[in-house]
Amino acid sequence: MYGNRTVIGIGRGDSAVRVTNGKPVTVAELRQAVVDIKGLVNGEAIEYKGNNLRLPWAASSRTGVWVAAYGPKVLAVTGEVGDGFILQLADPSIAEWTIKAVREAAAAAGRNPDDVYICVAAPAYVTDGSAEAHAHARDQLRWFGGMVGNHVADIVARYGENGGAVPQALTDYIKGRQGYDYNEHGQAGNTHTDFVPDEIVDRFCIIGPPEEHIRRIEELKALGVDQFAVYLQHDDKDHTLSSYGERVMPAVQEQKKAKE
Repeated sequence: MYGNRTVIGIGRGDSAVRVTNGKPVTVAELRQAVVDIKGLVNGEAIEYKGNNLRLPWAASSRTGVWVAAYGPKVLAVTGEVGDGFILQLADPSIAEWTIKAVREAAAAAGRNPDDVYICVAAPAYVTDGSAEAHAHARDQLRWFGGMVGNHVADIVARYGENGGAVPQALTDYIKGRQGYDYNEHGQAGNTHTDFVPDEIVDRFCIIGPPEEHIRRIEELKALGVDQFAVYLQHDDKDHTLSSYGERVMPAVQEQKKAKE
């Protein structure tokens, strides 16, 4: 009725499985899920548990499947079979490393690396530029470092702290991590993220006046990022959102004339 307006994002599983005493799926299971979902939502027939299945009403459906990843194996899956890559943090050095890994995997699979859409998703908090406002914003966004720490802890458990599989910048800060309460997942002011240092909040999130947000987004754009998705879990949603609409987005979007 409305055309192809959907994007599908998928990952190995975090809060949705852990609160039910489950665990993230294997990399192989994730890969197969991406392949199967892509087939079904693009009008194709797939083989599933010995049956040939299709969605008869979706013959004209077309949508991409974007994969959320941090670790080397899921980054490789993203490049091999994903239509897009979701990175949940705005640190330029880690973005550069992960994007490179995805594109190399795509090339090795015979795909055009530039065909993989790159989305960075992270909290943003627009301030007046003062040190006091910046400190407050940090405390409001410290939850995000805790959330990312869950995924980093999984990677460290698999590869070790000094295995060279992931940048040291992504692993050092979780050494003080004591645990995580999923009852407070994604909430500002939660009680179990004291281990997240200020530096990580500043690197993983975007904090500051509109000019700083523009600078950071342009920096990500230069690394190949196609989209920045804003997380608004904090106490100043309306101001941040309106600042993006009025100041940030017009500055980073390509401007076109209504009439030539």
